[in-house]
Amino acid sequence: MPADADLTSERDHLSASRAALARMRDRASALDSSAAGDWVSQKYLQSAIVQRMKALADDPTVPLFFGRLDYSDAAVAVDGDVDHRGERFYIGRRHVSDEVGDPMVVDWRARISLAFYRGSKTEPMGVELRRRFGFQHGEMTAYEDEALLSEAPVEEQPDDYSEILEAEIERPRIGPMRDIVATIQPEQDVIVRSDLEQSVCVQGAPGTGKTAVGLHRAAFLLYSHRDQLSRQGVLVVGPNASFLRYIGDVLPALGEIDAQQTTIEELVGKTLWRLNARYAVRGTDPAEVATLKGDARLAQVVHRALWSLVQAPSEGLLVPRTA
Repeated sequence: MPADADLTSERDHLSASRAALARMRDRASALDSSAAGDWVSQKYLQSAIVQRMKALADDPTVPLFFGRLDYSDAAVAVDGDVDHRGERFYIGRRHVSDEVGDPMVVDWRARISLAFYRGSKTEPMGVELRRRFGFQHGEMTAYEDEALLSEAPVEEQPDDYSEILEAEIERPRIGPMRDIVATIQPEQDVIVRSDLEQSVCVQGAPGTGKTAVGLHRAAFLLYSHRDQLSRQGVLVVGPNASFLRYIGDVLPALGEIDAQQTTIEELVGKTLWRLNARYAVRGTDPAEVATLKGDARLAQVVHRALWSLVQAPSEGLLVPRTA
C-alpha cells in the first residue's frame, strides 16, 4: 500500500481500538452488583466494578498503542509454546479486545511484547518488521518501519536509528512525570521484567530515568503477579509530598490504580502510631539539625558511640537447660 494509505489504515485501527475500549467500559458499567448473594459480596463486587471502570478510562490525548510487531511466517515466537507465525500485534498501554475477544491492542507487559523492546537485527526473536508510531496530542502523524529479518550481513545493515524514538526521548519534560512505555530501552526492560523474588537497586545520575524504571517495574509486577500483590499491596515510598505529586499520574496512566503512595515521614508516623500512640512523631528538627542527622558522617559517630559501650560481661552467662 502507498505510505499515505498505510497511515490511513493505521489510524482506522486506532479509531476501532478506541471504540472497542469504549465497549469494554460499557460492559463493565452494565454489571449488576445487586446480583451478589449477600451485602458483603455486593459491596465487594460494586467496588470491583468501580475499579474496573477506572482502569478502562480512556484519555484521547494519549495513544492506545505506540508500536506494532509483524512476526515472520517462518518464525515461532518466544511466548512459551504458543506459535505466532505470520501474526501481527499492536503494542500499547493496556489490553483491548474486540467483540469476539481477539486482541486489538496487546499490553506492553505481556510476554508477546518482549520483542518490541529487545528484538534486534542480531536477535530478531521471530519478528520480521517492527513499526513505531508518532503522535501529536493523541493523533497519529507518522510511522517508521524496521526490518529485523534482513538477508544482508549485520555489518552492512544501517544502524538502528529511529527519528520517532529520538523525538519522544528528547521531548521536553513539562509538568508531571509521564510513562516511558514507548521508549523503554533493552537494558531498562531487563530491570523492569526482573523476577518478583529479585530485589533491584537502580542507580544513576540525575535525569537518567531511575524513578521511571522503578514505577514501570511496579506496573509490570502488578500485571504479572496481580493476585499475590493485590492481597499484599504495593506501596510507593517517596522523599516528600511534592515528589509524589510529580509521579502520581504514571501508574494510573498504565491502568494501575491500586498502588498506594506515601512519604517516609508518613510511613514512620503511621507505623509508630499503630505500635504505640506514645511513639508518634510530635516534633520537627530545625533545618540545620535535620541536615546534620542526614549527613553520612553521622553514621560514623553513631558507630563509634555504639562500640564504645561494648565491654566484657562482668557476670557469667547462664543458659537454661530444656527437658
